[in-house]
Amino acid sequence: MVKLKNYNVVLKHFVLLLTFTAFISCAEKKYAVTKIEGREIGITDKNSEVAAIENFIKPYRDKIDEDLNKVLANAPETLDKSGEWQTAMGNFLADITFEKSDKVFQMREKKSIDICLLNHGGIRSIIPKGNVTARTAFEVMPFENSAIVIGLKSEQILEMINYIITEKKPHPLKGLTFTIGKDNQPKNILVNGKPLDTNKVYYVVTSDYLSNGGDNMLFFKKGVAQYDLSYKLRNIIIDYFKENKTITANKDIRITKE
Repeated sequence: MVKLKNYNVVLKHFVLLLTFTAFISCAEKKYAVTKIEGREIGITDKNSEVAAIENFIKPYRDKIDEDLNKVLANAPETLDKSGEWQTAMGNFLADITFEKSDKVFQMREKKSIDICLLNHGGIRSIIPKGNVTARTAFEVMPFENSAIVIGLKSEQILEMINYIITEKKPHPLKGLTFTIGKDNQPKNILVNGKPLDTNKVYYVVTSDYLSNGGDNMLFFKKGVAQYDLSYKLRNIIIDYFKENKTITANKDIRITKE
């Protein structure tokens, strides 16, 4: 007589084995990288696709180069950014930014700009002696920063002055003059030749980067008013080059130290 009990036990074990095997085979397989291979594909003028791309963009590149290399003005001497409290480049950029922005501000808002403050680190090149081109402006100011006017109270003007003293960098400055005393405190503060007025709102033109507190110029974020002139700093430089055939920097002293 067949022993059905033993047969059933074997059958159950066999079914469990098949189920486990099926489960393992259906489980997600995990792979690991064991080897990486690569090879260099040279891109040369002999490559037909590259040559076709070059031929396509050449007219555009040539036109851009022509525009950038067009002589707009002449610099009798090199303007650089070296100096302790002010520089030739800093004075030049602050002066023309003040001048060009003030015209736009007066036309739009019927108000006048009092001060211009930019950052020394934003000047990325010199204006070399000789021919001056649009390319020169792109080298000096490669960023897409725009001119912003911020309304500041006298408290923030004092913060600005103390920031300049603490930083010890020749940030481009126009409209504001002061003396650093022996105690490292500011004195003889004048805005366009007049003593600082505690009841006045001063309009300061700067870059959009600095207006948002860039370079730790946090006093700009305390402004009581803000005006976007939609005028790129680079375009200010280019427009000035086009309108003035000789490029020079004012050498008047804006910050003195006892």
